Amino acid sequence: MPPKVKITALGCYTPPNLLTNRDLEKMVETSDQWILERTGIRERHIAPPEMATSDMAVEAAKCALAQRGTDPSSVNTIIVCTVTPDYMFPSTACLVQHRLGARGAWGFDLIAACSGFLYGLTTGAHLVAAGTHQKVLVIGADTMSRIIDYTDRSTCILFGDGAGAMLLEPSDGDDGCGFIDFLGEVDGSGGEFLKMPAGGSRLPPSHETVDQRLHYVHQDGGQVFKYAVRKMYESCRDLLKRNGFTGQDVAIMIPHQANIRIINAAGDRLGIGPDKILIDIDAYGNTTAGTIPLATRDAIEQGRLKKGDLVLFAAVGAGYTVGASLWRWAY
Repeated sequence: MPPKVKITALGCYTPPNLLTNRDLEKMVETSDQWILERTGIRERHIAPPEMATSDMAVEAAKCALAQRGTDPSSVNTIIVCTVTPDYMFPSTACLVQHRLGARGAWGFDLIAACSGFLYGLTTGAHLVAAGTHQKVLVIGADTMSRIIDYTDRSTCILFGDGAGAMLLEPSDGDDGCGFIDFLGEVDGSGGEFLKMPAGGSRLPPSHETVDQRLHYVHQDGGQVFKYAVRKMYESCRDLLKRNGFTGQDVAIMIPHQANIRIINAAGDRLGIGPDKILIDIDAYGNTTAGTIPLATRDAIEQGRLKKGDLVLFAAVGAGYTVGASLWRWAY
């Protein structure tokens, strides 16, 4: 039997600067009430100019390792899930490895937008389950403020900066806690609806791409909303059914925090009431790969996630990418 995999530690970081809806009222034609009603967001954390994604990732990782009492040199693998790396290369995982002093670790960056952390968590779980890795550090970190056009009111209201990290280790499985199953899907036909058009090999940086503001997030909000509602529900429904569960069995659902209406619609269809869904988008906005670890921390601090609880993670992101993951919480 392969070893059971459990999450043994969690650490998060958000930069201190806040951008509130009132602040945005002074920047674009919008209002606090309009933003709150349509997204559920009140404020978001914004990194100062000198802070990059790797800086936040390191702080979150340090917090997780300290919680576990684990020396960085014992980490086998570092997976950094991000769409805002410090550089195109080297990978942000390399920068984090060096800053942490995780000598001997290997690692890589994983790009799956808002589903990134779940994809990284699943990848890490399979590395541990294979019996080849003892400690895998999965980090979700994004500095979305660097790729947001603050003259575009359809996107600038949505995003914030933040990071979270989880440590994965083998478990003897006697208590039944740990990783249960994952369901993932990609649908590239939706790639046009949420993307950063320039900066890659398709449209390298040029005066024209800068002038046309193509290095910022571009989104067709209506298309993304409809797809996210449908696929978050379907992926969770199918994953629960495959493992003999229903929404009633879930102690808490921790979804990607993109829009409160998406979350509530998916929960309603699954039969999971608001009291069993963690929503903290009001305090952070959409931090892309950072939302699920941040929300998990808040669930623990609020006493809503305890050892033995069945937790359902879910996300839909650009690509399109879709993921749902089931765990029995281990601490």
